[in-house]
This record gives sequence, C-alpha cells and structure tokens, in this order.
Amino acid sequence: MTAEERKVIFASSLGTVFEWYDFYLYGSLAAIIAKQFFSGLDPSAAFIFALLAFAAGFIVRPFGALVFGRLGDLIGRKYTFLVTILIMGLSTFIVGVLPNYASIGVAAPVILIVLRMLQGLALGGEYGGAATYVAEHAPHGQRGAYTAWIQTTATLGLFLSLMVILGTRSAIGEEAFADWGWRVPFLVSILLLAISVWIRMAMNESPAFKKMKEEGKTSKAPLTESFGQWKNLKIVILALVGMVAGQAVVWYSGQFYALFFLQTVLKVEPATANILVALSLLLGTPFFVVFGILSDKVGRKPVILTGLLLAALTYFPLFGALTKAANPDLAAAQASAKIVVTVDPKACSFQGSPIAREVDFTSSCDIAKRALAQASASYDIVEAAPGTAASVKIGEKELLPPTATLTAGGHKFDDASAAAIKAFKADLAATMKEAGYPAKADPAKVNKPLIVGILFILVLYVTMVYGPIAAALVEMFPTRIRYTSMSLPYHVGNGWFGGLMPTIAFAMVAQNGNIYYGLWYPIIIASVTFVVGLLFVKETKDVDIFADD
Repeated sequence: MTAEERKVIFASSLGTVFEWYDFYLYGSLAAIIAKQFFSGLDPSAAFIFALLAFAAGFIVRPFGALVFGRLGDLIGRKYTFLVTILIMGLSTFIVGVLPNYASIGVAAPVILIVLRMLQGLALGGEYGGAATYVAEHAPHGQRGAYTAWIQTTATLGLFLSLMVILGTRSAIGEEAFADWGWRVPFLVSILLLAISVWIRMAMNESPAFKKMKEEGKTSKAPLTESFGQWKNLKIVILALVGMVAGQAVVWYSGQFYALFFLQTVLKVEPATANILVALSLLLGTPFFVVFGILSDKVGRKPVILTGLLLAALTYFPLFGALTKAANPDLAAAQASAKIVVTVDPKACSFQGSPIAREVDFTSSCDIAKRALAQASASYDIVEAAPGTAASVKIGEKELLPPTATLTAGGHKFDDASAAAIKAFKADLAATMKEAGYPAKADPAKVNKPLIVGILFILVLYVTMVYGPIAAALVEMFPTRIRYTSMSLPYHVGNGWFGGLMPTIAFAMVAQNGNIYYGLWYPIIIASVTFVVGLLFVKETKDVDIFADD
C-alpha cells in the first residue's frame, strides 16, 4: 500500500467516521430524545415515535443517494461528499441547540424530524462516494481489503458516539445528562466537522473518474442510465434483494437493536449497556478488514451469505442467552411465573402505533397490554369469547384491568378511570415484583463477560455481511454510473430495511407481547436475501472495475 493509497483510505474513512458519529448520536440517545421531544405522547408511543424519527433519516437516504449519486457521476467524487459532510455536521449541531417540547411545543419534534431528514439526505450521498472513491484507488485483487476500511467507519462512528456519551454522562452525572447534558455530544460535532472539511479539501479526485472525464466518457444522464435501462436496473434490484437488504437487518440487529434491547427490555443501566456494546464493537471492528481480505480470496458471496445464514439460525438462542446474562431474575421469572393475558381480540387496538396517545386505549385489553408493554413484560395471549373482559394472570394470581371513560372533550380519562388505571398499574407492579419480575437488572447479577461475548458474536455477523459489501457493490456497476447505481440499493437496503428495523421490531413486540417477537423481522429478511443471493447474484471479485461496461 503506497503512501498516497493510505492517505486516500485515511481521509475517506475519517470523514465518514465523523459523519456516522453525527448520524448515530440520535439512535444512542433515543430514550432521552423521546422524553425531550415527544413528551406529549403516551410513553410507549413516545419511544416508538422517537425511533420513527430516528428512522426518518433512513427513509430519505435513497433520495440523497439519487441526488448526490447523480452529482458524483457528473462532477466528481471529491466535491460531492464534501457537500454531504457539511449538511450532516450543521444539522447535527443544530439538534444540540434545538429547544425541546416543553419550550416550543409541537414545533420541537417537527424541526427535529426535518434535521434528521437532512442528515439522511447527506448520508445518502456520503457512503457511495467514499466506497467508490476508495475502490477506484485500490489495486486489482485487493478491493475487499481496501474498502473494508470504509466498512469499519459506521461501527467506529457508533463507538465514538457511545464514548462521548459515556464520558459526558460520567462527568456531569445521570440527572444532569438527562436534563441538558445530552446536548453536549451534538455540540461537539462542530469540531469534528471542521476537521473533516479540512481533510477532504486536501483530497484529489478519483483516478478512474479523472481518466473517464479526460476521455469524455462520463454519463450525461446517470439516473436514466442507472434505472431507466433494464440491463442495469435488474442488477440494482438484485443488489438490493440479494445482498443489501439482509446485510442491513443483520447490521442493525447486531449493533443498534442489541443496544436498545439491553436498555429498554432487559433494563440494564444505560451507561453499563453503552460500555458493553462499545467493548463488543472494539473487539469486533478488526474483523471488517479480516472478512474484506477473505472476500478477495474466496469471493464476496460466500462470506456475506454465511453471515446471513448464521444470523438467521442463531438470533433467537443468542437473544435468549442475552436475557439470562443481563437480567437473570427476569429470565427466571418468565420461566416460573408466565404472564398470560386472556382477551377478546376484537376489543384490542394496534399497540405498535407511533402516534398513539394514552387516551386512545380505553378497553380492558388495551389497558392491560399497555401496562405490560411499559413494564417490558413478555406475555402470552389466550383468545376469549367475544365480549369477554380482559384478564391478566401472573403465576397463580389473576388481575382484572379496568375499562376507561374519557371526559367530555375526549382529551383525558375521567377521574374514576384515571384512578382505576393507576390502581391497576400499582397492583400489576406489586404482583410482578412478588412473582420475581425485577424493575431493573440487578448490577451485581449482570454477567458482563458473557454479555460482551454474545454481543461480539452479533457484531461478528455484522462484519461478515458488511465487510465485503462495498467491494461487491462497486464491482457490480460500470464507472460512469457507479456512484448513482450502487448508492440507491445500498441506501434503500440500509435506510428502509435496516433503519426501520428497531421501529418495526419494537412495534411487533408491543403488539404481540413476546420480547423476542421482533426478531422475526431480521430473520425473515436475512433468509430471503440468502436464497436470492445464492441463486441469482454473480460473484464479482475478479471483474475489471475500469471497464466501460
């Protein structure tokens, strides 16, 4: 590797690390964001909506891929992702100074979502540029190894965000952090932005793009060539369904969903959860390069498909083991005193709604499910005859949740209903405690080495599917439309299939009642991608990426 090649990788990777840092701060602080910006909603709905706002940045990523991918193929790689990092950095800084819901009402979450969408647009143009730029500098036969460094940036960005959050938490205390200290990591991003811009200003244009431009072979209409011609469009679709969709859900399951699961379901203290996830990321990150190098030798497909298959086969036992390691009291209570909710299904509303208010749930079924969801309790559902009032059985004790009546304006429960719901929740909490269900994980019983080991396995799957993906995507498309063509499937996959994973999974759990039910989403997507990739996607490691077609 020459000094110039090292500079290319370092400059591309460092800027991308900072950009991922900006993007993932929000996800790492989702629980606090829910309280700061969505406090007008029911607590369960607030968290789901906070995750949906997190996902808003992912939803718009494909549009950023189209806008900036087109610019990258028209005017060059360098200047395009210089613009993207400016948009990302400034949007992140503004989140740090944005007034919360208590200060400016509904305008706060609206502005927050707009900023998340701007971040998503920027990231939509960032990854394709960085991956293309590095791949076009890499020697033939080593693209997997070179682009794997870009693949480490998302994990390193998440690691950096966790470290800054942890450092701020430790310095000012949990109460101050929840009140105002959560803003500090967002404000720090302005310094990272300055460093990133300075680095990227010193970079040279990609040699492949320069050569193509000098020969007058650049595309005049990258969008039309990429998506208006079936020859290329079918490759875009195969890249999405047979590679990226599965990679995306494994990525977000192994890193973000695991963190959310530890904090919100298993009730592990947030700082501890952050440290454990950060340690697993630290141990796992080198394997991005290991599997990138391996993909240069055996091919992209074998490495990626093996990771998908392992994830699909082992997620349920791994997350079950995570529960026993992080909150053994919860695991024991679930085994010895199962919670059973007997209901008339027609009396139950959809529990996974991100815009629901507490007053939208008035039936005894809704009140029972809502209370259990807020307690992160796993339960089984037994269908009863139509018209049957709901009941909750914990071990041998049965509780009868009330139905609720609203005041004349319909904005809150009447006094009698509010009192009855409060009494039911208190009775539920007392009964769960008596049955051994803990209010939070006991720090003395948290098996930290085992948790790090389980999380490391989850991250290892991430490195298998994600390490070779940049090289695979670059190799699937010709130079003149590469930025545009590879960016769209990557960001549809990672933005929609992956970015929505935590939101969809938690909504599935809220509706179904089983804390592991959300895992069906990544398992099914990964399985479909495995089959499509195995049967229809061609191996690309030996293609000439400088060829015109």
